[in-house]
This record gives sequence, C-alpha cells and structure tokens, in this order.
Amino acid sequence: MREVDVIGVRVEMPSNQPIVLLREASGERYLPIWIGAVEATAIAFAQQGVVPPRPLTHDLMKDVLEATGQSLSEVRVTDVKDGVFYAELVFASGQVVSARPSDSIALALRTGTKIVCAEGVLDEAGLAVPAEQEDEVEAFREFLDHVSPEDFERPEA
Repeated sequence: MREVDVIGVRVEMPSNQPIVLLREASGERYLPIWIGAVEATAIAFAQQGVVPPRPLTHDLMKDVLEATGQSLSEVRVTDVKDGVFYAELVFASGQVVSARPSDSIALALRTGTKIVCAEGVLDEAGLAVPAEQEDEVEAFREFLDHVSPEDFERPEA
C-alpha cells in the first residue's frame, strides 16, 4: 500500500464527469477516479472547510463514529476492475467495511484519516507525471483553488 494525498476534484470534459485526483505522497504517480457530483461536492466541501448548516451524509458518518467511540484508522483504495474502483474503511477495532472510494475519501478528509492505495491499482490506473509536466499539475492546483462546490451541480432541465 502506498500513501496518497487528495489533490482535489474537477470536472472532466467533454463528459462533464467529476473526478477526484489522488497523488502518491512519495512518488510521481497520480490516480484519477471518476465519481458522482454529490461526492465531488462532499470532497470539495471538506477540502475547503465548508461547514453546512445541517450535516451532510459524510458529516453524519463522522458524527456517528465519534458518538459511538469508534475511529477510522485508514482508508484503502484496494482494487480497480473494468474501470470501477473499490475501497475499504479500516477501523481502529480491526473491522473492515467495503465502501466506494469517493465516500471513503470524503470521510477520510473529515476525520483526518490516512488514505492508502494498493500498488497494483497505481500500476494499472495511475498516471506518472514527470517533473517537466509539473507546470500542468500546478495549473490544475490553481484551478482547484478557484473551483466551488456549486460548479458540480447539475443544470436545471
């Protein structure tokens, strides 16, 4: 398992599909994971420190963990099959629960939990970004600094 950092969320064009971008903490590989708009908003809220007036689902999960004395020790991105990513929530008690990566990442950001990714997933779906392409990555980071959760809302029909 390799530790990864959450770089942020963006909308992939032309499909208009949100992605979350992870990066190896000690490496040059990036891992884009396509996610839903609601999860993209939840991740963006957590990264921006937005506190909604009422708890969203991931805030509720965090509150339930705290209220029951449970703690999340690690989030693992474990597999990718046919373009579908899989994750697990690992609790301090040793219990492991299967979850979507998007929900796992949103919860990890709220609880300050480490996120790790299986080496095989990074080998299969990771993208190596050489140092000379870091300018593009920096431009993406700048984009992330200016994106808001409202950018992921679906237009009214």
